Amino acid sequence: MVLALVLLVLLMVEVLLCTFAQTSMGTLEAVNLFMRSWVVWWTPAALGVPLPVFPGGALVGLLLGVNLLAATAKRLDFSRRLASLWVVHAGLVLLFVGEFLTGAFQEDCRMAIDEGGSANYVESGHAYELAVVDVTAQDRDDHHTIPASLLEERPFVELGGTPITVKVHAYLPSALLANRQPNDPPSEATEGIGPMIAVHAASGPRDATKDTPAALVEPMVGARSYGVWLLSPALGAPQRFTHEGRTYALALRPVREYLPYALTLKKFRHDKYAGTDIPMNFSSLVHVSNAATHEERDVLISMNQPLRYEGRAFYQASFGKGDTMTVLQVVRNPGWTIPYLSCALVTFGLVLHFWPKLAKTRRLARANVNANANAKGAA
Repeated sequence: MVLALVLLVLLMVEVLLCTFAQTSMGTLEAVNLFMRSWVVWWTPAALGVPLPVFPGGALVGLLLGVNLLAATAKRLDFSRRLASLWVVHAGLVLLFVGEFLTGAFQEDCRMAIDEGGSANYVESGHAYELAVVDVTAQDRDDHHTIPASLLEERPFVELGGTPITVKVHAYLPSALLANRQPNDPPSEATEGIGPMIAVHAASGPRDATKDTPAALVEPMVGARSYGVWLLSPALGAPQRFTHEGRTYALALRPVREYLPYALTLKKFRHDKYAGTDIPMNFSSLVHVSNAATHEERDVLISMNQPLRYEGRAFYQASFGKGDTMTVLQVVRNPGWTIPYLSCALVTFGLVLHFWPKLAKTRRLARANVNANANAKGAA
C-alpha cells in the first residue's frame, strides 16, 4: 500500500512537471521526456554530462503494474468468492499494458485531400525529410528522401539511387520566413524562390507538432553545383533543376508513408447550426480504391465515425481551402482495442462483485414490503 501511494504521488509530480515543461519545449517533447521515458535526464551546463534526476512515467507505470499484480497475488486467494476482484484487477493490469503498447507503437499521421483529388500516402505530424523527386517521366515519379535529422548531423549527404550529393549549408528545425526587406542581409540562397525570402531561427518554446523547419542545401554532381536552394514546407510547391536531361524537384516536407490503396475525396461538408457560424458537423465522403483486393466503395467519415481500414483509423480532424479540402488524422495503434476490453472487464467484475449484495438488498426490501402489507391486512 505504501509503495502504491508513493508511485501515485510520483506519477502526479510527473504530470505536473510535464505540464510546466510544455511552455518551454512543446507538447510532444515534454510528453516524451517525462511521460514516455524510463528516466528523466538533465544536463547541467557546467558539466555537459546528462544526469538521471527523476524516474520517468514509463518506469513509474511499470512499477505500478507490478505492484498491482503482487498485491493481487498476495491478498486474494483463488476462490469463487473473490473471482470478481480478480476480474477487476485483470482489467486494470490490461489498462497498463494498453498504455505501454500505445506509447511504444502508436503512429499519428495526417492525410490532406482536395475535393475531387486522391491521396495514397500519409504524412508525419512532426518528422520531416528532404525529398529529391525525379519527375522526368510522365507516368511516374521516383522519390529519393533523406531524413531531416541527417541534415543536422552531416555537411554532405549522398542521395542513394542518384548521382546527386547534397551539401548542407544550414538546417533550422524551427524557422520564420518572410518576404525579404531592403535592410535584410544578403541571402545565401542563389536559386529558386530563396533569394526573395528572409529566413530566421524562431525563438521561444519549440513544439515539434507546430514548428516549420527550413534548410539551405546545394545539390552537387561531382564538382558541379546546381546552386543553393532554400527549402521549407511553408514554401508550398517544390522547386526544380535539371541534370543531364533529367528534371528533379526539391522539397522539405513531412515524412511520407505510401499506402497500397488510395482515398478520393468526393465531397466535404461543413455543417453549421441554423442562423449561426457555429460548426455542427464535419464530414468527408471518400472513395476507397484498393487494387490489391479489387475493393471499390464509398465511406462517410465524420467527427464521431472514423474509417478503420487496413490497421489504421482515419478521423475527421480539420479542413481548409474554403471547405474544399479535408484533413484526416490517421492513427495506427495495434493496441487500440485493449482499453475497451479493459473497461469491459472492470465493469463486468464490479457487477459480478456487487450484484449478490444488490440482489440480497432487494430481497430484504421485498420481504419488508410483504411483511408490512401482511401486518396491515391482519389489523
